Amino acid sequence: MYEGEYQGIPHPDEIKEARRAARVEARRKARMAAQQEEEEESLPEQYETIMEDCGHGRFQWMLFFVLGLALMADGVDGFVVGFVLPSAEKDMCISNADKGLLGLLVYVAMMVGALVWGGLCDKMGRRKCLIYVLTIDLVFSFLSCFAQGYGFFLFLRFCSGFGIGGSIPIVYTYFTEFLQMDKRGEHLSWLCMFWMFGGLYASFTAWGIIPHYGWGFAIGTQLQMHSWRLFILVCLFPALAALIGLVFMPESPRFLLETARHDEAWMILRQVHDTNWKAKGEPERVFTVTNIKTPQTQEDEFIEIQSETGTAFQRWTVRKMTMLQQVMANVMSLSAPELRLQGLLLVIVWFCLAFSYHGLGVWFPDMIKYMQYEEYESKVRIFHRERVERFHFNFSLVNQIHREGEYIHDKFANIEIKSVKFESSLFENCYFEDIKSTNTFFENCTIKNTVFYNTDLWQEKFKNCRMENATFLHPKKGCHLNFQEENDIVIYMVSFLGSLAVLPGNIISALFMDKIGRIRIIGGSMLASSACTFLLLLSFSQGAVICWQCLFYGISVAAWNGLEVISVELYPSSKRGTAFGILNGICKFAAIIASSIFAAFIGITKIIPIFLAFAALVCGGMVALKLPETREKILS
Repeated sequence: MYEGEYQGIPHPDEIKEARRAARVEARRKARMAAQQEEEEESLPEQYETIMEDCGHGRFQWMLFFVLGLALMADGVDGFVVGFVLPSAEKDMCISNADKGLLGLLVYVAMMVGALVWGGLCDKMGRRKCLIYVLTIDLVFSFLSCFAQGYGFFLFLRFCSGFGIGGSIPIVYTYFTEFLQMDKRGEHLSWLCMFWMFGGLYASFTAWGIIPHYGWGFAIGTQLQMHSWRLFILVCLFPALAALIGLVFMPESPRFLLETARHDEAWMILRQVHDTNWKAKGEPERVFTVTNIKTPQTQEDEFIEIQSETGTAFQRWTVRKMTMLQQVMANVMSLSAPELRLQGLLLVIVWFCLAFSYHGLGVWFPDMIKYMQYEEYESKVRIFHRERVERFHFNFSLVNQIHREGEYIHDKFANIEIKSVKFESSLFENCYFEDIKSTNTFFENCTIKNTVFYNTDLWQEKFKNCRMENATFLHPKKGCHLNFQEENDIVIYMVSFLGSLAVLPGNIISALFMDKIGRIRIIGGSMLASSACTFLLLLSFSQGAVICWQCLFYGISVAAWNGLEVISVELYPSSKRGTAFGILNGICKFAAIIASSIFAAFIGITKIIPIFLAFAALVCGGMVALKLPETREKILS
């Protein structure tokens, strides 16, 4: 008997046995870890081999058009607010401050949507999140067509922007995972063309619908459906078509493999294989893959364990809280050392390109409007110290300034007064009836014994005026649409030409993306675009501004295509949507800043906006050359 047994001292043989068992367990765990690491490392190569075996054919083209429609819906949404605002501000009495708030909140909503849905698509699935995104956009955009109050309209457009803001990160992530390596750059670039189609669709339909005031209708006395509301309704068609098509599309098999749903992924990959080869006339080809090994994560096990316990509400709460934790963990993991440098470079390039592109996107149409205003102002007629007595004004007054005039026993009836200013003038015993005014004001005037009957000359029109026995009968309250004045066809044409101008750049970038590489496309496009900005200094007419706008858009679109391709290729599948969502959110943030800065210099100077755009493009282009090339990179 061992003497130390009664003293609680282990036997030396027991100690040796315990140490031996510990070493065996350690070796077993090491072998399992090595095997798991090997399986994880082999998944990208195995998946790439499977996609090459499936080929590129009918299935990818069907998915291409469905996702293209979703991307087109995002492009349409980017133009809607700008097109309806001139009419909506009159229809709903929107002030200048509130008018700016609408555009700002829509971009903020799209920024938040990109961040939220980009993270969720890595945990909930690409297809499911895209369905949610399109549904939210459809529902709230449809409701905004009928919103009569500005506050309610603003809320609905914010919700719509939150939905559609998540489409870009999901669409590119989704489509990438159905493409083999040698097809990614070209076909992702072709997909970018649908954003251009969205701009063309919005410009063309706005041009054809909004100026036709007679196309509207009324439902009762409260609900007025003017033509700009019908335009919003027509803009829903791309999102609706995408949603219907998406119902027949499967989930990304790469996402299913990352979440350990092997059987579902295998079935979808087989569907892709059979669809493509049957369309190519080889239905006898057999899908030879029998097993795809991927390790099950602890997060998946946790959800499975919890799904078997508690009430339905408890299980739902656990799943949602766990998903939130996973999304936040995904965001934090992007700061890992191996991802930190490339992430920082991408952030700089995205910000610089978005700042210059969206900034000039605001500057171009505003500059054209300012030139139109200057041209109009140069033709103003000035009348000084005129005296008009017992005269009947039965013709319109347009673009005039009347200073120190006297109007005695005059009648103004059934006329339009547009862009007219009366300064320090006297109106005595005058009669105004059925007057429709636009940008018309009375400053420092004296108005005696004058009647205003059924006019829209309201208190805001009279500045520092002295009223003596003035009478206002049946005034036209509220805001009134004037489609001849508020819908300048030039703006629709500018947007249409700007969208059409990116077609050559899209084609060239698609054809050369896999030949010369993403980095050269991005860097070259941004540096060439920076050179184009200096040509804007030579724009002294509306035609010149439109010409340089088209040139800038046509060159810079190649940088956008390359940047979107490299952004989905640099990050692993489990973080791809999250990373792209953050980058797209930064893009929207840059657009908000740029819009405010560039718009502030309209009519003051064009040197500062052009210099800012030039500096941002040069900085982004130089940084882009430091990014790693990914055209031969297997999706990790």
